[in-house]
Amino acid sequence: MPARKKYSPPSPFMAGLKSRCPRCGRGRLFSGYLTIAPRCRVCKLNFGFADSGDGPAVFIVLIAGFFIVVAVLIVEVRYQPPYWVHAALWLPLTGILSLGAAQAGQGDAGGAPIPAQCPRGPVGQALGQEFET
Repeated sequence: MPARKKYSPPSPFMAGLKSRCPRCGRGRLFSGYLTIAPRCRVCKLNFGFADSGDGPAVFIVLIAGFFIVVAVLIVEVRYQPPYWVHAALWLPLTGILSLGAAQAGQGDAGGAPIPAQCPRGPVGQALGQEFET
């Protein structure tokens, strides 16, 4: 009989921010920058149902855009720089902010539903399921 491995469930929010498996907290959630891995290499949890699509990208762009627009308005009112300064400053910052937060947002949106669907989550407990590796 194979040995049963026990995993203490990590916080879904922190697992998503760290891009880790929401069941064991150790395996990687992504195989590429924004490509969700087929399964966890540590606990073998299937991530097939965790694809969140473009939802996180929309929220990240809207939130990043809000902060950028506020910063642009403050800089414009206070310093009135030429337009090329705005372009040189805000275009790269918008890309960096959006891409920097994209993986964390994708991890949170894609990883948060997993604990509710995996055997250790409420659905699995209600069905009396346990997982072994």
